[in-house]
Amino acid sequence: MATRGKKAVEKVKVLMDKTERIRNIGIIAHIDHGKTTLTDNLLAGAGIISKELAGEQLFTDFYYLEQERGITIFAANVSMVYKYKGEDHLINLIDTPGHVDFGGDVTRALRAVDGAVVVVDAVEGAMPQTETVLRQAMKENVKPVLVINKVDRMINELKVDAHEMQIRLGKIIDKVNKLMQGMKKDKFEEWKLDATKGNVAFGSALYNWAISVPTMRKTGVSFNEVFEYCKQENMKELAVKCPAYEAVLDMVTEHLPNPLESQKYRVPVIWHGDEASEIGQRMARCDRAGDVAFMVTSISVDPHAGEVATGRLFSGSVEKGKELLVSGVYKTNRIQQASIYMGQERVEVSSVPAGNIAALVGLKDAVVGSTLSTVEMTPFESIKHYSEPVVTVAVEAKSTKDLPRLIDVIKKFAKEDPMIRVEINEETGEHLVSGMGELHLEIITHRIEHDEKVPIIASPPIVVFRESVVGKAGPVEGKSPNRHNKFYFEVEPLGAEVVEKIQSEGITVGKDKVLMRDKLMEAGMDKVEAKKVVNIIEGNVLVDMTKGVQYLRETMELIQEGFEDVMLKGPLAKEKCRGVKVKLMDVKLHEDSIHRGPAQVIPAVRSAILAAMLLAEATFLEPVQEVFISIPQNLLGNVTRELQGRRGQISDIKTEGDVVSLQSESPVAEMFGFAGDIRSATEGRALWSTEFAGFKPIPQNLFGEKVMDVRKRKGLKLEMPKASDFVS
Repeated sequence: MATRGKKAVEKVKVLMDKTERIRNIGIIAHIDHGKTTLTDNLLAGAGIISKELAGEQLFTDFYYLEQERGITIFAANVSMVYKYKGEDHLINLIDTPGHVDFGGDVTRALRAVDGAVVVVDAVEGAMPQTETVLRQAMKENVKPVLVINKVDRMINELKVDAHEMQIRLGKIIDKVNKLMQGMKKDKFEEWKLDATKGNVAFGSALYNWAISVPTMRKTGVSFNEVFEYCKQENMKELAVKCPAYEAVLDMVTEHLPNPLESQKYRVPVIWHGDEASEIGQRMARCDRAGDVAFMVTSISVDPHAGEVATGRLFSGSVEKGKELLVSGVYKTNRIQQASIYMGQERVEVSSVPAGNIAALVGLKDAVVGSTLSTVEMTPFESIKHYSEPVVTVAVEAKSTKDLPRLIDVIKKFAKEDPMIRVEINEETGEHLVSGMGELHLEIITHRIEHDEKVPIIASPPIVVFRESVVGKAGPVEGKSPNRHNKFYFEVEPLGAEVVEKIQSEGITVGKDKVLMRDKLMEAGMDKVEAKKVVNIIEGNVLVDMTKGVQYLRETMELIQEGFEDVMLKGPLAKEKCRGVKVKLMDVKLHEDSIHRGPAQVIPAVRSAILAAMLLAEATFLEPVQEVFISIPQNLLGNVTRELQGRRGQISDIKTEGDVVSLQSESPVAEMFGFAGDIRSATEGRALWSTEFAGFKPIPQNLFGEKVMDVRKRKGLKLEMPKASDFVS
């Protein structure tokens, strides 16, 4: 590390102990709005990289594919020191990806930070992904400040005058405020974005300048002068007078909270233990002398040190040799090394106190979302992702000798990124790797072949379907093979609001049954049924409606196992189920436990639920994306043709000047290759983005064909299953 870097590290070590001078921040935005370019400016201001290279070096895009493609793929951590009002402050920064396929990284990063710098392109304004990342920040109680970037583009490309420029900038602030107000009513007045308050900055990260109302007062440079500098393309002089890092880091230090302030209101949102308990109070106080409470937000693999668990320390201090309990596995792991990040480099330190973002080596049992502690405690709330893996590739090693290595690599990737799901198809020997989209899987397969040097054959991407039901059916009787036990099930749709609530809030059947019941009732579930839910999996519920059945308690675990089997492999084509409510209405059990073991109960439960689903009109749900496109007006026809050819349904068209913004919904399966096609159709002039919009029923005319396609791919019989196949 260069001398400049070493000096920065020494300063960071000193400031880690001064909690009131720490700011943990994330840079969040829609793709290509300038997060990494802005991060460069901030690092230059803190002396970590040279000011000449700021905006071009893209310091936090250190993985070669990020540089080649010009996108951020991995969230990157950097600690830096900034002097504000004569005092050094420690800023722990996370630069996050903007592409929707890597949205999981943003969600995880927001758990570690207290403040967010929301970057918005002055020309494009607040885009769909801006709304998504802002919603994630509000859910985690992360306070935002706003940077409106690329103001020079607004002046030079849209040819607006100084007055129009200010009106447009005002509209962007209003739009972001409106989004915040809808998401965070309780904090809105306190967190409202207002240029006069100083929590909004305007600038151009590429040309290294930015202004805010406080810096205007300090430098005497007003909007009119900014307009003139941009008009004359004399932004070098503007960057000397109003450096971007100064406006943004002043704003961050002044308006974003330190851990002592933020943990008081953040801990109750992300931890649902007893606030009056000792650990609860220590976390709220950010007490470095207390027991350790650490939340793992990312896992990476260092070729020399092994697995590195990075996350936020809410209480206590971590140092080499300390033993920590890992939630979920009930084991202790010993810390072999405690360190902080300086971009790509990880720097070992003797101890890291509460309120910091730390990287720990030696915690082999930890996964993303684990709670690490020195005492037994309620784990932190699980990190809720807003999308789910919907695209799959089948991966196999070219040579059998590489198979063990391939398994290790895939397991490593799945541990690093919880948005990767891995399944081994025992019948075909393939590894099915599911990800967020085409690009996500392309990066994974590229890393297996080029970074890990395992030659593989990857299938074209396949879309993941879900199975559900349209109507009601039952009670359907399932008999055990020995005919001594009978189970009666009813099946019906669960309701979109309930499924949405389960997915977005991560509702599970835990110790707090009352909380679960209340949340389900909030979403519209019947009170009696909500009280009797005994299992929730993948957005499906099992409800025990029986009364006074003898021996049921000891059999319930096996009934749940049968239910889970069906929900993970539905009746139509063994795809996962979604939005299915399964009600156990009655049970007749043999009095001798030897006659009601797993071999009797599980098949009976499975066959009854499978048959009931088919009688309730089982259907396929396909993943759908919202597609947002901005194009010059004369190209509208080409774009609508392109979308309609992909079963796209246009829901909104807005015109501003000669630019048309179009919103539509299209199945993920039809969107493969869209990037190249839309580029050709619009001569590369379309600005477009997508956002996962959930699962929707497949059109009836395609239902049979799609079911058969999946059955063929999985080697199942090429005929539509019937209820009589499962129960007589």
